[in-house]
Amino acid sequence: MEDTESILSLLPTRLKDARRAKELSLDAVAKLSGVSRSMVSQIERGESSPTISTLWNLTRALQVDFAGLLEDDLERRIEVLRSDSVPTIENHGTGCSIRILSPPEEAGRHEVYDLRFTLGGVLDSLPHAQGAQEHLTVIEGKLTVTSGDATESLAQGDTARYPADVVHKISADGPARAFLVVNGA
Repeated sequence: MEDTESILSLLPTRLKDARRAKELSLDAVAKLSGVSRSMVSQIERGESSPTISTLWNLTRALQVDFAGLLEDDLERRIEVLRSDSVPTIENHGTGCSIRILSPPEEAGRHEVYDLRFTLGGVLDSLPHAQGAQEHLTVIEGKLTVTSGDATESLAQGDTARYPADVVHKISADGPARAFLVVNGA
């Protein structure tokens, strides 16, 4: 939030949009928030700056994120990862390239990968956190998945869901590509 004035100038419109999205009248918001109807109207018109307490009451009444109302438009943009700038792990496994598609802050909770295998490629994994699961979808080729003592063969379009809190492995019968989602516990 570098430019406080420009961010705060968005507040009236964002509050009005939130109220309209919930199909609430000024009177309804006043009753739900404890803020007078005239004050709500003045804030929405940009004629009055709300106190933190007033803003908190309004966001609770409208069931909107307090911080979200104050974010500038740069934080509401579409983030694009161009193919040539996606982080890649080349030295994990044999004949397997791992492209990291999820944001770094999601590591350990919800991870998304694009896997590319060469003939005979293998991705061996040690157990993840207790309760972790993987969801593997084959985009091209054929893969074999082993989780603990269970093994399944997958063809293009197949999806396997399996425990990842045990030793597990993905191996390629030939060139293959897959989409992997890892959910932590």
